Amino acid sequence: MIEILNPTELDRAREAGVLVADILQALKSRSTVGTSLLDLDRWAREMIVAAGATSCYVDYAPSFGRGPFGHHVCTSVNDAVLHGLPYDYLLADGDLLSLDLAVSQGGVVADSAVSFVVGDARPPESVEMISATERALAAGIAAAGPGARIGDISHAIGEVLSGAGYAINTEFGGHGLGSSMHQDPHVSNTGRAGRGYTLRPGLLLALEPWVMADTDELVTDADGWTLRSATGCRTAHSEHTIAITDDGAEVLTLPSTTAG
Repeated sequence: MIEILNPTELDRAREAGVLVADILQALKSRSTVGTSLLDLDRWAREMIVAAGATSCYVDYAPSFGRGPFGHHVCTSVNDAVLHGLPYDYLLADGDLLSLDLAVSQGGVVADSAVSFVVGDARPPESVEMISATERALAAGIAAAGPGARIGDISHAIGEVLSGAGYAINTEFGGHGLGSSMHQDPHVSNTGRAGRGYTLRPGLLLALEPWVMADTDELVTDADGWTLRSATGCRTAHSEHTIAITDDGAEVLTLPSTTAG
C-alpha cells in the first residue's frame, strides 16, 4: 500500500517528525558511559506517552521477528545494526550506538535513526562509517522530489556508500510511511537511476542508509530481533523521514530549536 497524504495529514506528519527528532536528541544526550539500554527505553516511553503519541515498536510483530518487539526504541550497539532489542547492558566508552525510533502521532508515523560514539573515545573507523551513512542520507534526500524515481534515491545512496568502500546489504532499506510504519515503496540502499515508482507530492518516505564495516551479511541474535554483522564488525545507521512536496523533499525529522 502507498498512501498520499493531504495537507492536514502532512501537518500531523511534521509534528510527529519533530517529536521523534527531539526524543532521539534527548536520548543521545543521556547516552553516557554507564547508561543502561533499558533506561533509554524507559525514557523513550515516558517522552512518547507525555506527548500523547504511540511507539510503533511495542506491538510490532513482522514475520522476520520473534514478536511482538515489546519495547519503545531500537538500541543497537557496535556489531548490532538493526532492530536492536534493549536489554540490561551498560554503555562503555567508545561504544557505537544506533538509536532507531518510530512514533505515531495524530494518526501519522515518523521514523528516524542516529548513530554516534559514546563517551570520549573517537575510533576513526567508527566516525568515518557514521559519516558515510550521513552523507549517503543527504545524497538520497537531494535526489528526491516530485517526478523523480525511487531508483534515483537508491542510486544516490549507493554511490556514496560504495564509494566509501562499504558493501551494501539489500535485505533491509527505506520504505514508505503514512498511517503505519512500513509501507510501499521499498527504498533499497543501492539501485539504478530512472527506475521504480515515480514520487508524488504527499508521499512520505523513510530513507535509511546503513552499513557494516567489512561485510554485507547479517545474522540474527538469539533474541529473535537484533540483527548483527556476520563478522562481528561495527555498524552504523542514519535515517530521516521526508515528505515529497511540490518543490522537492522536506526533512520532517529535524529537532526543534528547544531540543537538548
